[in-house]
Parts: sequence; C-alpha cells; structure tokens
Amino acid sequence: MQSGGELKRSTITDVANTAGVSIKTVSRVFNQEKYVREAMRMRVLDAAASLDYVPHPSARSLASRRSYNIGLILENPHEFSYLKRVVEGAYAACESSNYTLLVRPAEVSVSRDEITKFVRQSRVDGIVLPAPMGDRTEITDTLLDLGTPFAQLSPRHVRSDWISVRPNDEEATYQLARYVSSFGHERIGFIEGDPVHGATERRRSGFLRCVRDLALDSDPNLVVSGMFDFESGNASARKLLELQEKPTAIIASNDDMAAGAIVALNQAGLKPVEDVSIVGFDDSPTATRTWPFLTTVRQPIFEMARVAASLLIDSLAGNPPQEMNLEFGCEIVARDSLGRRIGVGN
Repeated sequence: MQSGGELKRSTITDVANTAGVSIKTVSRVFNQEKYVREAMRMRVLDAAASLDYVPHPSARSLASRRSYNIGLILENPHEFSYLKRVVEGAYAACESSNYTLLVRPAEVSVSRDEITKFVRQSRVDGIVLPAPMGDRTEITDTLLDLGTPFAQLSPRHVRSDWISVRPNDEEATYQLARYVSSFGHERIGFIEGDPVHGATERRRSGFLRCVRDLALDSDPNLVVSGMFDFESGNASARKLLELQEKPTAIIASNDDMAAGAIVALNQAGLKPVEDVSIVGFDDSPTATRTWPFLTTVRQPIFEMARVAASLLIDSLAGNPPQEMNLEFGCEIVARDSLGRRIGVGN
C-alpha cells in the first residue's frame, strides 16, 4: 500500500514476471506487433488481466512512436441516432485494442487547414471517415499528404487500395421495393436522401431497378428529393400525395423521412396503411417512435464502424487486411406501417 491507502499500480515488469517472459515481449504484445505466437500473446494478456495492468499511454507512445489515438471526423448531423452507433462501434474497436477515440464533429465544408490542425494537435495515428466526409477529396488528399492512414465508412466510390466498409444499399433497397410490391403495391413513391451521400444514389438505383424488373409504375413524378431529415420527408411526401394519382405506398430513404411522411398523411386527412403504406431505411430508434411502427431496413451500423476501425488499427500495427473493401448485408424488419393494397389509391 502507498501513502493515503492507494493501491500500487502494476507495472510492465510485474506483467513480465507473472507471465515468465521478457519486458520486450510484453511490449510487443501490447503494441500488437507481428510474429508473436498466439499462446504467448494470451499468456501475457492473462497475466495483465490478473494484475489489472493497463499500459500507460505516454510510455506506450514513446516506445512505439505512435499516439494510440484514432480520430473520427463526422458531419454535424440533423439527427444523431445513425452517428451515435458509428461512434459506439468505432469506440468498441478502439477499446479492445487499447486505443483512444477522438471525435471531431465538422461541417461538410470543413477546410484542409482545419483537418491538418486536428491531425497535428491530436497526433492521431489514423482516422475513420463516415460518409460524406470520406467522399471529400479535400479531406482524403489532405490525409494522404500528411501520411495519416484512414478508413472510409459508406463511401460513394470504392478504391481497392483504401480501407472501406459499407452496406449493400442498392441490393437492400431493391429487396425492400420488391417486398413492398409483394403486398400488391404497383404505384410506389420514393423519397431520396441528401445528394452528398453516396448511399442516396445507390438506394435510388436499387429502387429504379426493381421498378424496371417488376414492371411497376415508372412515373418519374413518383421519385422526389429529400435530405435525410424529418422536415424534407414531410415536404416530399406532401408532393407525392398531391399527385392526381397518389402512390399506394411510399419508400423513404431513411426512417426520419418516413416519420415525416406519416405526419404528412395525417395532415392530409389520410390514414397510414389503410390509404398509403410507408416504409423507411436504417431501423433507427425513430422506427419504433412513430405510429404505426415502421417497416424498415436494418443495416449493421455498429458492426460496420467497429470493423472499419479494427481494420485501420490492424493496418497501423503492420497487419494490413487481406480484403480492403467489405460490404455488409442488410435485412428487412417488418412492422405495422406496410399493409396490403386495398384500393386504387386516388
């Protein structure tokens, strides 16, 4: 016991002695260096766990010339539920590898100087870039010039030499539209998302491909623009409901816009499901805070962010991933907002 009754902090020497290995071996394990046998790695980690040993960040940094900080640059959101899961996933990856996650909210128009300042002041070893930040060439070019590795989450375009993780937006939306049509809906409205996001283009493409394949109503007025927020979903749905022949179902490119569409139905004196079905995308908390609860698409946001950060951390440790670009499947979550087509819908 130290003065004041504080417990003595375990040291790297204690871990080495408990595991019966050298201090250098312990250091190699915690620095995630290659060519450490798995049995030896587990031996060291078990010893560290028994001693409640946590590497001191400063000592670790000096020994390896790394800061063990990972940055996360995210767009200031209209609604935080999506990015909350991104942060949680990236944090989980950092925590399991003894890294610190540093979050930097920014406007989409963030400048090269601002990115440079963040990298130099925080001394991050690498950065995770959720969309649309990963699509900004000013950002990626700046990081390349600084020699700062990065991983993209849901980029518009995939490069084979950059780490990227994204959902199969196009196929997921295709399957969602197909599912809606299986309830007898042939005239389906579609609300697009913010055009700066690559997901917007992919989801629209999936919807239009399904319309062609199933010979559904291809009226161009059925596709309207939104911005991934409640207000634009409400305004876009009102446009669809003002058509001479309104759709019998509406697919919104995210749940916030779908919630806005449900309110638009009520404002027009129409009943959700009975008059027009509404479905969303993301399976955010909003999906079960509306009435009726939203049929939607669940994308594994937490897991994608965790994997993106993990691949980046592995690469920093000298273990680049065999597959640089990963695509995750999505699933339809059936709830109450989608019903069978009852009438013509006008």
